[in-house]
Amino acid sequence: MTKPVLAIVGRPNVGKSTIFNRIAGDRISIVEDMPGVTRDRIYSSAEWLNTEFNLIDTGGIEISDAPFMSQMKEQAELAIEEADVILFLVDGMNGITAADEEVAKMLFRSKKPVVLGVNKIDNPERKELLYEFYSLGMGEPIGVSGTHGIGLGDLLDQVVSHFPETVVEEKEDDTIYFSLIGRPNVGKSSLVNAILGKKRVIVSNIAGTTRDAIDSSFEREDQKYVIIDTAGMRKRGKVYETTEKYSVMRAMKAIERSDVVLMVIDAEEGIIEQDKKVAGFAHEAGKAVVIVVNKWDAVEKDDKTMQKFEQKIRDHFLYLSYAPIVFVSAKTKQRLHQLYPVINQVAENHSLRVQTNILNEVIMDAVAMNPAPMDNGKRLKINYATQVASKPPTFVIFVNDPELFHFSYKRFLENRIRETFGFVGTPIKIFARKKND
Repeated sequence: MTKPVLAIVGRPNVGKSTIFNRIAGDRISIVEDMPGVTRDRIYSSAEWLNTEFNLIDTGGIEISDAPFMSQMKEQAELAIEEADVILFLVDGMNGITAADEEVAKMLFRSKKPVVLGVNKIDNPERKELLYEFYSLGMGEPIGVSGTHGIGLGDLLDQVVSHFPETVVEEKEDDTIYFSLIGRPNVGKSSLVNAILGKKRVIVSNIAGTTRDAIDSSFEREDQKYVIIDTAGMRKRGKVYETTEKYSVMRAMKAIERSDVVLMVIDAEEGIIEQDKKVAGFAHEAGKAVVIVVNKWDAVEKDDKTMQKFEQKIRDHFLYLSYAPIVFVSAKTKQRLHQLYPVINQVAENHSLRVQTNILNEVIMDAVAMNPAPMDNGKRLKINYATQVASKPPTFVIFVNDPELFHFSYKRFLENRIRETFGFVGTPIKIFARKKND
């Protein structure tokens, strides 16, 4: 199931990041009263009235020769292209500007549903400022205050009403859906072609060649697979993203539809900060993960090279300690055959269910060997545990007081569960709940 996408656009300094943070429920975007602070698109998940959606904050759109303005305009255009609904934000205190009118023209051309939000309507006396904005031709303006949270409910009601109906994808039970993610130019398209054994995806050494998600089905040794690649040539004149600006939203969409995510790293360039950001989306989404080191043929090696590289991955990706690592070469097809058993294993672990009686034996043995420490004279007491979901495996542990279930003890129990049941390649989630007396 792919979540709908809301993009917040507008000229600089109208309060887009403040509204973004309000909707996302966290201070994700940098907020500063200075034009141009938000230079790249920022992404988050959000929810309103049980409707989950993805949210994009953008740099301001302004026709100017000032530093970053042209790049910000390009980033905003790409966000508009990705969005299902657009929140056009203007500043009620400043009235309509030439820049607002330019943004409005761009939005008309997009033919996307637009909700017009007028920010800085902090009290009832300012509501009369709304009338001017009818002239933008974007329908009824909705007054909001990002600073105080006023009017956001009405605004989000309008946004959600324009979302397309969510289509739940029907998957064959035994088919494994997997995607390849990673920053541009690590060889994702080459890997897809090598896996499929044909030129399914356009391959280029220009970062950012791939564009849209396209599925390819294949079968190997009686196992059915669907590979979700962010593939397809960009339209001429629409290559917006540089090497550093990986198309995160498209990766998120592919991740949502996957059972297994292959996180691709360039063996020649090594690990950079962007790799960790991209991999974080798969981990947070609770997907099974395999770390794939591509271009291994191009690395000069001795008997310790692979071991050192693997240790470097473990040091950088502490949160992916469960993910297996496979070294391959799309170019020479070196070790490519090793991918399939690993994908199969992590997919199986991702959907694994543990019998309640066996789970509780493991938990109680762990508690007997290492009781929870005292906390202000109180000790955590575990009554029983049960698995409530798979994909990823999710466990609820019923205790006397969830406040006593500290992170370190949770990690201890997670390690014991992994030692017993494996769960290679998949995150597992553990929650504490108070036992009802």
